[in-house]
Amino acid sequence: MRRSHLFQGLAAVSAAWAGYTLLQSSRRADLRREVVLVTGSSRGLGLLLAREFARQGCQVTICARVQEELDQAQEQLQQWGVEVFAVLCDVSDQAQVNGLMETLMQRYGRVDIHVNNAGTIQVGPIPSATLDDFQQAMDTMFWGGLYTTLALLPQMEARRSGRIVNVTSVGGKVGVPHLLPYVSAKFAMTGFSEGLSAELSGSGVQVTTIIPGLMRTGSYLNAFFKGHQQDEFRWFSLGDNLPVISIDGEVAAHAIVEAVRRGDREYILTLPAKGLTRFYGLFPNIALRVIGWTVQLVLPAAMHNPVTQRGMEIQLRMDEPLFQWLTRWGRSAAQRFNQHSAPTFTASPSTEVSANSDRR
Repeated sequence: MRRSHLFQGLAAVSAAWAGYTLLQSSRRADLRREVVLVTGSSRGLGLLLAREFARQGCQVTICARVQEELDQAQEQLQQWGVEVFAVLCDVSDQAQVNGLMETLMQRYGRVDIHVNNAGTIQVGPIPSATLDDFQQAMDTMFWGGLYTTLALLPQMEARRSGRIVNVTSVGGKVGVPHLLPYVSAKFAMTGFSEGLSAELSGSGVQVTTIIPGLMRTGSYLNAFFKGHQQDEFRWFSLGDNLPVISIDGEVAAHAIVEAVRRGDREYILTLPAKGLTRFYGLFPNIALRVIGWTVQLVLPAAMHNPVTQRGMEIQLRMDEPLFQWLTRWGRSAAQRFNQHSAPTFTASPSTEVSANSDRR
């Protein structure tokens, strides 16, 4: 009798799972001929998202702030067998965003899916951070996303159709130390995205908040480091590379597009990211204590050193065979996903050199 009940239970679970899978499959939208804009798409995740949407049959526009990087991205996408429209645009500049929108309206007459992906990564302790670091992070990851969203929203609402996809971060849910400019901007965008999703309910416009954990896109080589630069680079690079705690960039891009097709309001990539956000949501005091202990035990000591160095430059100095072996996945991703292009710098009175931007 007990065995019979066990089999009946298993059959019920299997039937429920099959029904759920069928329902999910039926909810997936057909994206063919949809007009898609992906910001920060000259390399890394943005480049992969452009390819994935194009493979779904979408008409994709990529944009970035450096012409050379944009040309390289377009050429690489062509080598992958997909065609995209490329437009030079610095999303932190509202005038350039307005120009981008005019170009897209003239070419397509609409934008169906907008992916806010442009980002910048700065790593270092708070004594080494400057106001410029926070300003640059907010300009790209919050204001840039806000400018583009507000420019596109009226035509989406008028058509009662459209999708806005905001790529934030687990750092937009949990305060990660030594990444404060980054998490400040990501928290701002996460709050905006979640509030917008609720406000637009019933309007026909869907908002999806993407919460990635660590991804192997090679972006750590284009991150910028302060403080004990080599030590900061070491911990960040290992987290960004190890397969157990990070996800392959191509897998991440596919999962994000599938979440968009399903119309998910929120999608968290990787089990570690899901576990961390759930634990933090339930037990914030305990989580913050654990994070604090981690800072003391694992992360480099805080120091005032506002000079910024690019990860790729630090990598060249790392004569550590074990480290090189452990980060080989990231270097491979960097080669494949256009992460070896030249950086863009802006002068800062408090730093020797400061990063303008990086695409994840």
